[in-house]
Amino acid sequence: MISVAGDKRKAVCVMKYVCEVCGWEYDEEAGYPEGGIEPGTKWEDIPEDFECPLCGVGKDQFATAE
Repeated sequence: MISVAGDKRKAVCVMKYVCEVCGWEYDEEAGYPEGGIEPGTKWEDIPEDFECPLCGVGKDQFATAE
Protein backbone atom coordinates (compact mmCIF):
# COMPACT_ATOMS: atom_id res chain seq x y z
CA MET A 1 0.00 0.00 0.00
CA ILE A 2 1.37 3.44 -0.86
CA SER A 3 0.43 6.54 1.08
CA VAL A 4 1.04 9.94 -0.50
CA ALA A 5 1.29 13.06 1.66
CA GLY A 6 2.23 16.24 -0.18
CA ASP A 7 5.43 15.67 -2.12
CA LYS A 8 6.59 12.87 0.16
CA ARG A 9 5.82 9.28 -0.72
CA LYS A 10 5.86 6.64 1.95
CA ALA A 11 5.40 2.90 1.59
CA VAL A 12 3.17 1.49 4.29
CA CYS A 13 3.74 -2.17 4.91
CA VAL A 14 0.59 -4.03 5.90
CA MET A 15 1.38 -7.35 7.51
CA LYS A 16 -0.55 -10.53 8.10
CA TYR A 17 0.07 -12.95 10.94
CA VAL A 18 -1.03 -16.58 11.03
CA CYS A 19 -1.72 -18.80 14.02
CA GLU A 20 0.77 -21.68 13.87
CA VAL A 21 -1.71 -23.98 15.61
CA CYS A 22 -4.95 -23.58 13.64
CA GLY A 23 -4.15 -21.28 10.70
CA TRP A 24 -6.38 -18.32 11.65
CA GLU A 25 -4.99 -15.18 10.06
CA TYR A 26 -4.79 -11.65 11.45
CA ASP A 27 -4.63 -8.96 8.76
CA GLU A 28 -3.53 -5.54 10.04
CA GLU A 29 -5.53 -3.79 7.33
CA ALA A 30 -8.78 -5.56 8.25
CA GLY A 31 -8.22 -5.74 12.00
CA TYR A 32 -10.52 -7.96 14.02
CA PRO A 33 -13.63 -5.85 14.73
CA GLU A 34 -15.49 -8.81 16.25
CA GLY A 35 -12.79 -8.90 18.93
CA GLY A 36 -12.62 -5.14 19.42
CA ILE A 37 -9.52 -4.58 17.26
CA GLU A 38 -10.01 -1.76 14.77
CA PRO A 39 -8.91 -2.01 11.12
CA GLY A 40 -5.39 -0.68 10.68
CA THR A 41 -4.19 -1.90 14.10
CA LYS A 42 -0.57 -3.02 13.92
CA TRP A 43 0.30 -6.41 15.40
CA GLU A 44 2.65 -4.82 17.95
CA ASP A 45 -0.26 -2.66 19.19
CA ILE A 46 -2.47 -5.65 19.98
CA PRO A 47 -2.50 -6.43 23.72
CA GLU A 48 -0.07 -9.13 24.88
CA ASP A 49 -2.98 -11.12 26.34
CA PHE A 50 -4.59 -11.48 22.87
CA GLU A 51 -5.76 -15.02 22.13
CA CYS A 52 -6.51 -16.67 18.80
CA PRO A 53 -10.29 -16.53 18.36
CA LEU A 54 -10.39 -20.08 17.00
CA CYS A 55 -8.06 -22.11 19.20
CA GLY A 56 -7.20 -19.82 22.15
CA VAL A 57 -3.38 -19.77 21.92
CA GLY A 58 -1.47 -16.56 22.66
CA LYS A 59 0.33 -14.06 20.44
CA ASP A 60 3.56 -16.01 20.81
CA GLN A 61 2.05 -18.76 18.64
CA PHE A 62 1.63 -16.44 15.62
CA ALA A 63 4.12 -15.98 12.78
CA THR A 64 4.27 -13.55 9.88
CA ALA A 65 2.36 -14.88 6.89
CA GLU A 66 4.37 -15.53 3.75
